[in-house]
Amino acid sequence: MKTNWQLFGGLSVFYVLMSVVYYYVGGEAVGITGMILAACLAGMVGFYVWFTQKRIGRLLPEDRPTAEIAEGAGELGFYSPHSWWPLPVAASAMALGLSLLIGWWLTLIALGALVISIIGFVTEYEKPLPDNAAH
Repeated sequence: MKTNWQLFGGLSVFYVLMSVVYYYVGGEAVGITGMILAACLAGMVGFYVWFTQKRIGRLLPEDRPTAEIAEGAGELGFYSPHSWWPLPVAASAMALGLSLLIGWWLTLIALGALVISIIGFVTEYEKPLPDNAAH
């Protein structure tokens, strides 16, 4: 993780420097704003990874140059083998984007659909507790 936060921190500094250079060269406000936002995004990711690495407190195998490939083996997480939820999430996100062109009334509908589909996507594998487990 050390390499990751250094990479994103360096990328953030690079974007800030390039936006300053772009400003002095005579770039338009949209490009400068985009590069500053990219710097903020890279900085947020770098800070999150740095904070997570400090919380974990140990070096991962990919941080050590002498680590073996087998040290990084193991379960990486759970990935859904088949899920229909990305389809309504994408459709409602597309509707939300188009609603900014069509009208505010569609924005409310698309935002509601997006919230419901994200909740469904996140809680797809949540299992409710049995009635007797609450005590």
